[in-house]
Amino acid sequence: MQTDLFASATKQLEETAKLLDLDENILEILKNPKRILEASIPVKMDSGKIKVFKGFRVQHNDALGPFKGGIRYSPKADISEVKALAVWMTWKCAVVGIPLGGGKGGVIVDAKKLSSNELEKLSRGYIQAFADFIGPQKDIPAPDMYTTPKIMAWMMDEFSKIKGYNVPGVVTGKPLEIGGIKGRGHATSNGGIFVLEKTLEKLKMGKKTKIAIQGFGNAGSYAAETLENMGYEIIAVSDSKGGIMINQKAYCLNIKKIIKFKKETGSVVGFTGAKTISNEQLLRIDADALIPAAMENVITKKNAGQIKAKLIIELANGPVSPEADKILEKNGVTVMPDILANSGGVIVSYFELVQNSQNYYWTEKENIKKLKTIIEGAFDKIWTKKLELNVSARMAAYAIAVECVATAEKLRRGL
Repeated sequence: MQTDLFASATKQLEETAKLLDLDENILEILKNPKRILEASIPVKMDSGKIKVFKGFRVQHNDALGPFKGGIRYSPKADISEVKALAVWMTWKCAVVGIPLGGGKGGVIVDAKKLSSNELEKLSRGYIQAFADFIGPQKDIPAPDMYTTPKIMAWMMDEFSKIKGYNVPGVVTGKPLEIGGIKGRGHATSNGGIFVLEKTLEKLKMGKKTKIAIQGFGNAGSYAAETLENMGYEIIAVSDSKGGIMINQKAYCLNIKKIIKFKKETGSVVGFTGAKTISNEQLLRIDADALIPAAMENVITKKNAGQIKAKLIIELANGPVSPEADKILEKNGVTVMPDILANSGGVIVSYFELVQNSQNYYWTEKENIKKLKTIIEGAFDKIWTKKLELNVSARMAAYAIAVECVATAEKLRRGL
């Protein structure tokens, strides 16, 4: 049975509300997305037949600024998932202090089964369906699961055609040539690495930290390679087909060779000299730090008690369920929540939006430096709040984010 992610997101909010003694009227506002949009998107397939795809756009809260959030193409996409991701985006923007709200989009589709022509028609159809509700001052979509800069280019072009003039800021995550930003591709990974380094410093753990990474897509593989270059020991990695870990003769994996191997074979599984494991086994490996960088709800009440790592950095959205959170906290595991550790992407997307509006573009070095400053500043506030309230890092992050949005709601509504 699929987990109701929106119920999980709501539960997290309600627990934070109790901690803050939040006004029940404000809580009621924050529990409900401002707008839930659904559309049927007809696409003329290469065969000549019309196929209708279901698309969603959820706009949770815009008290701090325009809605912001990615669009995912997935056969498993559902409204509960999209609502939850929109809620988490609200807290993500708030906790790092950028003037944006939370939104999310999705289409129920297996993008791998579409031709480039069909994919373009679907992407343009999505914009046609929701054009009245998006824009640089309303709601700014971005890439997510199985959506790419190329798809963002089609979407930006379609929106510009509808408006009759060029609107680069309608989406972020675009190719550099049409208003994209330098450093966006690795922003999520870089943000997670900055959080990891700050947490290791607080926990007095050094470069000999042994790290396991679940998920070897863009974020996971780049994080693995960067951390290897920084001197950390990567002892296990995995992708959707399975994982690998060090054997008895090695103290760490060779990430550069694994990246090359995956490009050639399509998976990390089968890499010479490593032991094959499952994704579930990777979560239970004897590592110092665990980085879930793939799917939601991979750590649940069923396996949380078997986690050996003392630190979890949530590079994925919602990888730890609320029930698992309590078990991990009881067992002394420090969890740095996704609304901070996964926020690099939306922070740099915000930079892209700013640069589009000014038509002035910073260097990649400037973008990374500004990202580091924002992430580390947010981390310091969360850690201070954690000690002040004697709560987990997640509850501290949520306390800061929810209080920020709640204050904005009160000021705007005169409550």
